[in-house]
Amino acid sequence: MRYYYAEHEAAYRRVEQEGMTQWNDLFEEDRTEDFGAFPNRAFLEHALTRLDLPSSAEVDVLEYGCGTGPAACFLAARGFQVDAIDLIPQAITLARRFARQRGLDVTFGVQDMCALADEPVSKQYDLIVDSYCLQSIVTDADRASVFAAVRARLKAGGCYLVSTAMYEPDRSYGAGFRYDPTTGICYQEVPSTGAGHDAVEIDGIWYHPHRRHLTAMALRDELERAGLRVLSQDGPYKGDLICVRASAHRAEARG
Repeated sequence: MRYYYAEHEAAYRRVEQEGMTQWNDLFEEDRTEDFGAFPNRAFLEHALTRLDLPSSAEVDVLEYGCGTGPAACFLAARGFQVDAIDLIPQAITLARRFARQRGLDVTFGVQDMCALADEPVSKQYDLIVDSYCLQSIVTDADRASVFAAVRARLKAGGCYLVSTAMYEPDRSYGAGFRYDPTTGICYQEVPSTGAGHDAVEIDGIWYHPHRRHLTAMALRDELERAGLRVLSQDGPYKGDLICVRASAHRAEARG
């Protein structure tokens, strides 16, 4: 089992059991009864006004790490043609239910985005959206795979919209966690008997990769090394980005 699976499986099981609607409801300070109040909504609303897109019915969107689907439903409600994937089956079951309740047509599927780069490209998209998934994709190899899958699935002139948690100087990780400032990786301590193939040993203690919180410049550099050009980078810690393939010829997003 990969380092990112168990946490997310347990989280969406709890979301269902406790009658919640999305990931952020697991945290008291972020809890809301409004399904449409997802964390990157304001960024998406702003980004969509800046991009030179055809009519929404002609725009194909892929959201990966969609969770229970609030962003996918937001986009579908605006007429976009939306495919949305998540690696946790329970999240997709909930997402289908919430979309159906709202009369929205979204094609949901169970898929590990880290494995998508190895699969044939069957469809390309005008927009690919990451709604706070990227920080949970931690290792260099996994992130490179995700970016490769994104590049391969973007249409010529297509845009990659990313919202991700960033390095914050005052962030406290708490006991059992270890942050490496040279890589931006936060590790979570695990028993040596439960260390899987993703585990690393540091100073005699075993850890799993947990999160990756990069500085604004480090994230920009990573995306550019992966063949993606950053058109804009906004937000309190610069974690909201509009990107295109580096080889794409496209007018800059409107200011």
